[in-house]
Amino acid sequence: MTESRSQADLQCRRYVVRGRVQGVGFRFFVEREAHMLSIAGWVRNNPDGSVEVLAMGTPEQLMGLRGRLRAGPRAARVDAVDEIEARPIPGLTAFRIEGAW
Repeated sequence: MTESRSQADLQCRRYVVRGRVQGVGFRFFVEREAHMLSIAGWVRNNPDGSVEVLAMGTPEQLMGLRGRLRAGPRAARVDAVDEIEARPIPGLTAFRIEGAW
């Protein structure tokens, strides 16, 4: 994320993506898209078959990520993207793939 962006501009969202989203490269897709959008956060598989994303960025960056989550990678089928407001995490500046919980 760029240093010029102030903390006040940043928002944080938690997304839960449902459908055929595990075993199709979804986490790697999200990581690539987040890097292209300069979004900080993480992505992980959930035990219920969903994929969870925590993303921190400007409203425009988050809107771009949400659109990409709805599309997903070619092999995926996205049925729903739930969005929940989250509290920004101080010091979170990179995006990573986390292990399944």
